[in-house]
Amino acid sequence: MASDGPTSDQELPNRQTPFSQAFREFIPQGWAPYPTDLPEPLPAAEAAAAHRRALADAFPGERLVIPAGGLQVRSNDTDHRFRPHTAFAWLTGLGTDREPDAVLVIEPTDAGHDATLYFKPRAPRTDPEFYADSRYGEMWVGQRESLEEMRVLTGIDCAPIAELDHALAKNADVTSIRVVRDADAAVAARIDGLRGVTASDRDDELAIRLSTLRLVKDDFEQDQMREACRVTAVGFEAVVAELPQAVRRGRGERWVEGVFGLHARHEGNAVGYDTIAAAGDHANTLHWIRNDGDLHDGDLLLLDAGVELDTLFTADITRTLPVVGRFTPAQRRVYEAVLEAQQAGIAAAKPGASFSDVHMAAIAVVARHLEEWGLLPVSADESLGPDGGQHRRWMVHGTSHHLGMDVHDCAKARNEDYRQGVLKPGMVITVEPGIYIKSTDLLAPEDLRGIGVRIEDDILITESGNEILSDALPRTADDVERWMAGVWGKDT
Repeated sequence: MASDGPTSDQELPNRQTPFSQAFREFIPQGWAPYPTDLPEPLPAAEAAAAHRRALADAFPGERLVIPAGGLQVRSNDTDHRFRPHTAFAWLTGLGTDREPDAVLVIEPTDAGHDATLYFKPRAPRTDPEFYADSRYGEMWVGQRESLEEMRVLTGIDCAPIAELDHALAKNADVTSIRVVRDADAAVAARIDGLRGVTASDRDDELAIRLSTLRLVKDDFEQDQMREACRVTAVGFEAVVAELPQAVRRGRGERWVEGVFGLHARHEGNAVGYDTIAAAGDHANTLHWIRNDGDLHDGDLLLLDAGVELDTLFTADITRTLPVVGRFTPAQRRVYEAVLEAQQAGIAAAKPGASFSDVHMAAIAVVARHLEEWGLLPVSADESLGPDGGQHRRWMVHGTSHHLGMDVHDCAKARNEDYRQGVLKPGMVITVEPGIYIKSTDLLAPEDLRGIGVRIEDDILITESGNEILSDALPRTADDVERWMAGVWGKDT
């Protein structure tokens, strides 16, 4: 990787040579002109326009400031790959790698609101930025859009980021301006300076409304979720094909993570979250992302992974797979209990039901099986009661969360709209019960110790019930075994 470049000779690190006058005169010469054809609008541009209207309608007469966020240092002079703040992406349609340091301003007018996207357009090749600016220069980060090109891509009027301060200063007071605070601390501080106060309560209302508006997905968003699930299934099948290699090479969890990551980058933008590739007893650590263990014949592999598309919509799917393609009797026993719980949760996921109904349906099945296996010190009913909860030793997490552009989507929505809310058509949730029996759990029968199983699917609530968006991947134990054998070209 090339080292960072300077924006001027005065900013040159000691290890770099200043640009000579001869170089400055030579570098702008002999380049093909920029294309004159304008790009096609972004796939998400139309949906983003509707999102802006819905947000603006919620705050009449107010200026709304939504930053994309800036680059974050990974180490020394290298940055993490950029991902815009979710609210910015949802409102502009800009996804993969776009657009660091940009700010969307939704401005009140007599007729409603107008939107302007403030960003850093490309500089002419005669400008030192072209060759010397490692953050924006074309030599460093590639050809950037002009103001007009960005306007066509997004359908939003555009202006140079240098004009942002002037635009924000107009008629700014505490009652007329809100900002998404967690997107960019520097922008939030500028807004606070203009308002003369940190209006965190007003800004919190903006963040809450943005989460609430995203709870119900429109047609474009639903199609994006279907596509994210489709390409995630491709990645899961690639992992199955590579399981023999993962066993043979050692450190197989990393091999699994790498195979899925390859397909995520090829089919979409990246993984939607850190992949959990948990073999054996590691499956009983809920957020196992170290992924440094071996895979052994006889192990189960709990793979929790999702592809994030270029629009930033992500799947979130879990399958628990026998590494050799066959469940042992004890593994099948736990697996089929979890599957039964998941089927109960999916059946409860329908319009008009409470969000919590899904969890209650699934956990009732889990508790019953735990009682039958002799693990609970009380009855299943007592454990499920308000003074119980003993079943949570073996399933401590909730069964569902909302899903979309964030893997745990709409997290700032009010509790009465989320966990205490009602399921509506267009919502996308996960259904992901599990049973986790640690190898050190002396309360469990010996043959069940070290077995961890989770089965997770992505569910779209429809007018008549639900649609399992991730149904390209098998769920029953028999279907999983047949699928794996088919990938390996073996007879079942």
